[in-house]
Amino acid sequence: MHVTMVGAGLSGAVIGRALAEAGHRVTVVESRPHVAGNCHTERDRDTGVMVHVYGPHIFHTDDAGVWDYVNRFETFLPYRNRVKTTSRGAVYSLPVNLHTINQFYGKTLRPDEARAFLESQADTSIADPQTFEEQALRFVGRDLYETFFKGYTQKQWGCSPTELPASILRRLPVRFNYDDNYFFHRFQGMPEGGYTVMVERILDHPAIEVRLSTRFARDRTGDCDHVFYSGPLDGWFGCDLGRLGYRTLDFERFTYRGDYQGCAVMNYGDAEVPFTRITEHKHFAPWEDHEGSVLYREFSRDCGPEDIPYYPIRLVAEKALLGAYVERASAERGVTFVGRLGTYRYLDMDVTIREALDAARLFLDTAASGEAMPAFAAPPV
Repeated sequence: MHVTMVGAGLSGAVIGRALAEAGHRVTVVESRPHVAGNCHTERDRDTGVMVHVYGPHIFHTDDAGVWDYVNRFETFLPYRNRVKTTSRGAVYSLPVNLHTINQFYGKTLRPDEARAFLESQADTSIADPQTFEEQALRFVGRDLYETFFKGYTQKQWGCSPTELPASILRRLPVRFNYDDNYFFHRFQGMPEGGYTVMVERILDHPAIEVRLSTRFARDRTGDCDHVFYSGPLDGWFGCDLGRLGYRTLDFERFTYRGDYQGCAVMNYGDAEVPFTRITEHKHFAPWEDHEGSVLYREFSRDCGPEDIPYYPIRLVAEKALLGAYVERASAERGVTFVGRLGTYRYLDMDVTIREALDAARLFLDTAASGEAMPAFAAPPV
């Protein structure tokens, strides 16, 4: 069979490789001049720093199968994401942990004492938090909320935390120990040669043809037996019902001779600072040594028609519109919608790879049985 992958990001590459290894002919169509999608990395010509062109991507997972898969194509070296934040004229560690609490309040609390202290700061009158702000006030109190969450959230989402659902703040964002590793997962690391090298190796198979700088034409779907589409779900239908809401990012690049901030990620929690964070990319590869440094200030805003979509908004209006597109997509034949854009969900890289592997397996199973491949291997719920 001849299968077309629309998009050369993780979804298209992983599915394409699995199907090619199973004996199918695969064409990968990518509108950008490079593979790897938003996790594209490249060496800065002047400094030699490996730059995450569309913002930093740190690989973390508890899925041993996915960890083995990525290490098949590139060596992942240990990396721990330790984020700092500048708020109200001081620098703190994130996530909020015991050191952050003691530093912020000028105390020397032990874990049990810190739990009790934060409970005394919390607004216990909020029995059933409905908004982001209510969730934060109920569990961390006003001081920590306004210092670490309010301003950053306003900038990231472009609206008041009173307009965002409590589910965005899914769990108590506080650790009552001194662990400042941002992620809990047992496998964490960075690809030694960058993500683009990894994806290029995934796509390096004689049965795979990659066409870069090429836009997919929906009216050409008859040229193949099946399409895996990782572009925007609404884009498949020409956005004729309206555009699904996304936030996008603008990057302000600058360089520095030496070490600018001493860490990879520095958030800025104050609302009056227009950017959300500064990333210093040489710190994402601590095994390398570079005198020069490449940095980006990140600005979040609403995504326009010509912008790169990053974060699905998924508020009430978007969920209703999503439902309409999902209903139409489910009636399509010969196409499966995959990935972050195709299913309108925020997905970490490990989940994207796992879903791609599962989608490829489902395709092979349905092809063998003569059944039709569903429009969604992983439903956009």
